[in-house]
Amino acid sequence: MSRTIRGLLVTASAVAMALTASAEQTVEDRIAALEAMVAELKAELASEKAATDADIVRIETVATQAAPAPAVPQKTDGFLVGDATLKFGGLIDLDVHATSLSDGAIASNSIARDFYIPGATPIGGDGTDFTDFTAESSRFFLAASKPAGDGTVEGYIEMDFLGSAQGNELVSNSYSPRLRRAYVKYGNWLAGQEWSTFQNTSAIPESASFLILSDGMIFIRQPQIRYAKGNWMFALENPNTTTLNAGSRDENLIPDLVARYNFSGAYGNVSVAGIARQLRADFGTSEEQTFGYGLSVSGKLMAGESDDIRFNLVGGEGIGRYVGLAASRSAALDPNGKLEAIPSYGGLVAWRHPFGETARLNIGYSGLFVDNPDYLPAASTTKSVQSAFGAVLWDVAPKVTVGFELMHGIREVESGADGSISRFTFSTKYAF
Repeated sequence: MSRTIRGLLVTASAVAMALTASAEQTVEDRIAALEAMVAELKAELASEKAATDADIVRIETVATQAAPAPAVPQKTDGFLVGDATLKFGGLIDLDVHATSLSDGAIASNSIARDFYIPGATPIGGDGTDFTDFTAESSRFFLAASKPAGDGTVEGYIEMDFLGSAQGNELVSNSYSPRLRRAYVKYGNWLAGQEWSTFQNTSAIPESASFLILSDGMIFIRQPQIRYAKGNWMFALENPNTTTLNAGSRDENLIPDLVARYNFSGAYGNVSVAGIARQLRADFGTSEEQTFGYGLSVSGKLMAGESDDIRFNLVGGEGIGRYVGLAASRSAALDPNGKLEAIPSYGGLVAWRHPFGETARLNIGYSGLFVDNPDYLPAASTTKSVQSAFGAVLWDVAPKVTVGFELMHGIREVESGADGSISRFTFSTKYAF
């Protein structure tokens, strides 16, 4: 091979090698540049992500601080109408009474056929037996409350159907409602018809019938103005003078005055109450008056983990209609035409004993004893009323109670004659 050709080949080989080396160096440079760009992009993305996360945290923090948490719906006892809370409720009650009277009878339209009224027990005559079905003690109420100033104003009205003069048992047993309670309350004040402040309602025994042991029980609802502060209660209540021989008088000028102090604790509750009354009668040609008073101790005491004892002790002069469902009267007109307050005393005690899951046994005794003047007719003036009862009740479903009850009562007059009542009651009640 000629020297010229050999030189060309060597030169070509050198150029090729140089080109190859240059190409390899260019690729490596490009790869390095790409890697640098990727690293730079990653750094920028990481910086932007950190800034974005910080913004998100800041926005959520501001939103949490600025916007209150959604209100959790609160369960209310009733329903709202504007800013007033209304509540409707009541009791559906069916009572079946099988009654046996030793003497006489009770008229078919008498309220004494629906529950025990001590003074209505007849004396003299042939005994009678009868059975009654009644739903008249069913009741309903409407309560309302709304904010007023720094407090709340409350209203309450309650009715049932007992003692209706409208209905009868011929076809439809339709009975008109009667007013039980109706009052307005604001702060420490109550005005309207309510249980007398002289009465502690927690002393009322549980029973299958509408009311039991009423002989020596303080039991009365009436219009009043009441002030309560702490444990103290004071009231001006509707006055009325009932007499044994001059009818029921409604000529009082001074309301009945009641003061009461309440004790309460883990042991239960006890109230001590006093009442002062003007007894007045206007006969046209003369106006007669005297004064009466009464003292009571009543309440409910726990006996063990679940048992309780309910009691009521009362005594005084001229307390008449406040005790025993008016079994006696407040006053009598003496032979000289003067009003005389009638002394009486009485009380009740009842034991409530739960057993099983929802059942309970109730037993008790009650009595009222009257010191009547000698000039009153001995054959018709009540000297004493007494009764005892036993009842078993159990809740067969929530707020549905079935009960059986047996009671026996005796009424005695000043002559020594007496009459008795025995009554078996079956009841079903649904409270809503």
